[in-house]
Amino acid sequence: MIVGTAGHIDHGKTALVKALTGTDADRLAEEKARGITIDLGFAYADLGGGTVTGFVDVPGHERLIHTMLAGAGGIDLALLVVATDDGVMPQTREHVAILDLLGIGRGLIALTKADLADTARRAAVTAEIRAALEGTALADAPILPVSSLTGEGIDALRAALIAAEAETTARHADGSMRLAVDRSFTLSGAGTVVTGTVLTGRVAVGDPVIVSPRGLPARVRAIHAQNRPATEGLAGQRCALNLAGEAISKDAIHRGDVVLSPTLHAPTERIDAWLTVLPGEPKPIGTWFPARLHSHAVEAGARIVPLSDPIQPGGSGPVQIVLDRPIAAAIHDRFILRDVSASRTIGGGRFLDLRPPARKRRTPERLALIGAARAEDPGAALKAMLTVAPVDLPAFARDRSLSPVALAGAIRDAQAATIGDLAISPAVLDGLQAQLTATLAQFHEDNPDLPGLGRERLRLTLTPRLPKDAFLIFLRAESDQARATLDGAFVRLPGHEVRLTPEDEALWHRIAPALSGDARFRPPRVRDFATDFGIDEREVRRVLRLTQRLGRTDQIAHDHFFARPVTAEMVAIIRDVAAQSPDGWFTAPAFRDRVQNGRKVAIEILDFFDRHGLTLRRGDKRRINPHRADLFGEPGRESSPVGRPDFNSGWGSETVPGGFDSHSLPPSSEGHA
Repeated sequence: MIVGTAGHIDHGKTALVKALTGTDADRLAEEKARGITIDLGFAYADLGGGTVTGFVDVPGHERLIHTMLAGAGGIDLALLVVATDDGVMPQTREHVAILDLLGIGRGLIALTKADLADTARRAAVTAEIRAALEGTALADAPILPVSSLTGEGIDALRAALIAAEAETTARHADGSMRLAVDRSFTLSGAGTVVTGTVLTGRVAVGDPVIVSPRGLPARVRAIHAQNRPATEGLAGQRCALNLAGEAISKDAIHRGDVVLSPTLHAPTERIDAWLTVLPGEPKPIGTWFPARLHSHAVEAGARIVPLSDPIQPGGSGPVQIVLDRPIAAAIHDRFILRDVSASRTIGGGRFLDLRPPARKRRTPERLALIGAARAEDPGAALKAMLTVAPVDLPAFARDRSLSPVALAGAIRDAQAATIGDLAISPAVLDGLQAQLTATLAQFHEDNPDLPGLGRERLRLTLTPRLPKDAFLIFLRAESDQARATLDGAFVRLPGHEVRLTPEDEALWHRIAPALSGDARFRPPRVRDFATDFGIDEREVRRVLRLTQRLGRTDQIAHDHFFARPVTAEMVAIIRDVAAQSPDGWFTAPAFRDRVQNGRKVAIEILDFFDRHGLTLRRGDKRRINPHRADLFGEPGRESSPVGRPDFNSGWGSETVPGGFDSHSLPPSSEGHA
């Protein structure tokens, strides 16, 4: 258990810690000379319960509230100190407000310097404390009179701490590790050491870590947990880590940095949060309100942007926090806001989204996501967020420091469906499937002559809009269930076939005879058909492109279409010509002589095969690419769909294993001698 002191300056916090532990938490010469705590102090002791309790002693001076905040993060129990001679003072009230904003609901109240007060004074101060605690999480905390000088009440306070220790639930240590750094120093013979509270997970000797937000890689050389040598440190423990790394030094690591597992390193300078403003704030929090943000040990300048109306004193609401520098944080980390002059605490709350947009931050969807993220249980938060939008699971787990087991549990509790790394609600998945079917059906009805709807156009049509990788996984799953068919870069409903209108079919029957027979290797061009039939050239080209999609033709050149069986026949001729060459390389004239057409047409045909990777060209010679030799079928059989417009469509296409792309040079001739 980690106990954090709180209270006004000179109310006896450090003396009380020494009476309980025997350790003087004031470690600086200036602190001892002035008799006040200036920086954080630490003490450890077995109070009698068999475990080591850690104490974080914080300064009580109003100018050192930022230091108090650095020590308040990560404590399990607050030990609020109020002196009987002074009673409740300004910093007492501010510390109480801070503890309440940090969500610290477990605490004990030590009525110090009890030897200086009679029964009436003790009763009066007790009543004053109860009034100050009214409405806070510490309202019912026990109040124990103590005297560090005479020893009165010390045993009773120690017993209360032992009981609280027994009731302290161990924090979950199965997530990724985060340690908030509050000190960095150098030890002779050891090197750089950082101390802080392990917020989540566990860390072991030898573990690789990152010092965030700067991203300094390091390795853990040694560990002290609760002031004792250890092989690992667990969530909830104060640990000292001896770090080693090329960029690691005392001056490279600062209070407020976080040592964490490498997978968690993702600094942010823009955070959506839920803010509660203290009732004593003089005016509402409006847009671009300047403040100082404190979270665990970090302090940074910030601007506050309410995401709805300005937040009134005593009110709460969603805000976006724009920081002046990146920090390492996690969702549900608590924070405190103070004014820029460091004279008062404004309010505090919890982080809810570490990656919010800078624009459109007040949309209903954004506000709904922020509200959903307020649930502390990951499963409940995920379920609520899925009612608004799909959730990126790696980011969800990283920003919450969840282990794979915890993430799987959250997915199960949320009853979420998954598409790759994306979580989606079953209702939204059903809606996507229904939209897919309806969209494709409507497209086929409107465009019977097209093979299907392009993948990217389809992705942009459906709601919600999935990322490309997740959308492809979704399409493949739909294909596996026979609800859709992936056809190159197009998607169609099973059973859909491109069909010609009766008029187009009639024109094709007039063209087809000219693409076969003796002149099949030198068929008429599009403009020749248009002239012969007295039809617009664009209409002839449109119908021939439709027949290409149907697998009846191949567009060898812009104005030249060949029947699909003829394309396969020419491939067989190329194979034969290449086989007759000693090294497999052949020339264009050798092919031209076999098909008996002109040089220009022969070059067009060979360029077509070059583009699709069937042949590889070097200078004036070509050879068969064995890795793509199966792109075309044998004569008399339907050939591969290389001539279709979707063959080289880009997104979602697969690379042929071991093959060349159409721009690759072939191997040198020496390798084929």
